[in-house]
Amino acid sequence: MTTTTPRATPAVRAQRARRGVAAAPFLAPGVIFLIVFMAIPVGLLAFYTFFRRGRFGGLVFEFTLDNWAKLAEPLYVGVILQSIGLALVVTVLALLLGYPMAYAIAGLSPKWRTVALVAVVLPFWTNFLIRTYAWILLLNNAGFVNQWLQGIGITDEPISMLYTPQAIVVGLLYMYLPLMVLPLYASLQQLDPSLREAATNLGASPWRAFRTVTLPLSLPGALTGCIFVFVPAMSNFVIPELIGGGKTIMVGNLVRDQFYEARDWPFGATLALVLTMLLVVVIVIQAAVSRRVTEGPRRG
Repeated sequence: MTTTTPRATPAVRAQRARRGVAAAPFLAPGVIFLIVFMAIPVGLLAFYTFFRRGRFGGLVFEFTLDNWAKLAEPLYVGVILQSIGLALVVTVLALLLGYPMAYAIAGLSPKWRTVALVAVVLPFWTNFLIRTYAWILLLNNAGFVNQWLQGIGITDEPISMLYTPQAIVVGLLYMYLPLMVLPLYASLQQLDPSLREAATNLGASPWRAFRTVTLPLSLPGALTGCIFVFVPAMSNFVIPELIGGGKTIMVGNLVRDQFYEARDWPFGATLALVLTMLLVVVIVIQAAVSRRVTEGPRRG
């Protein structure tokens, strides 16, 4: 037996149209913002990718696909894969560190919960560059970390920690860890405590109650936190330049160099557009997974 969806009557369609007109003034600022700061810049990037670089920089309006073909060169493929790898490492570490922090904060009393949240966001009150230079002072051969390690007898001479991929991971993790903690905390804070109590009353151990109740229900917050960390870590160029010493090239550094040093705007636009497309794909995947996680129990 098949069912047909009833068509909307003219009165219903007119009512929907009136609602759309009434909502237009409220939607207009957001739409204008997206057009001016998202659609137009991305459109310009896409436009630049199909033309040649001028002899002294700039743009020559000669159609070409060389900029896209250049992406297949091993050098640029390696930089993209290296950027993805570092961003994934930072995201996984942020999740492993951020989940216990968010879980502990969600279990505090309201007074101490506020104090803990302020402590989490406190680094954002300091300039980004100042925090980056602070890590340079900590990790260099004469820095506090090496002095402490030598002072307690772990090492006899300084360890080269600065200007390494590991230092970049530490710097990115420090910068973006709060972006993992906050959505996780928001997700855990909204959980109904009675669900965990019911699992415990039915004989589940604390670990099983966490694994079967708390963890699945907090997955949307974890996925959001992963996006908040992965996206800026993937495109960051300041930390690889300062803490990494420019020895480890990421996509952000490559895009900046194409625009400001090589003055190859078409290829820089191609790299920037590829990075944008990659991040959009990641966000779409996150949204699909989050939707499946939240709607799965209802369908079951």
